[in-house]
Amino acid sequence: MLREPSELRIDSQGRIELPMSLLAEAGIAPEAALIAFSDGDGRIVLRRAEDAMRDLIERGQL
Repeated sequence: MLREPSELRIDSQGRIELPMSLLAEAGIAPEAALIAFSDGDGRIVLRRAEDAMRDLIERGQL
């Protein structure tokens, strides 16, 4: 499913505000713990910490 992108700006302290609609589409609740990593080529990935930990456990890497 294609969704309409949101244009965001990085403030002078490196912060970005994400629209609530974007968070809701991704299933991310306010106050959720996230991890962030660079996926290269201008991409930053955000994941719920609980999902990332579950993936590590399932792969036997934790």
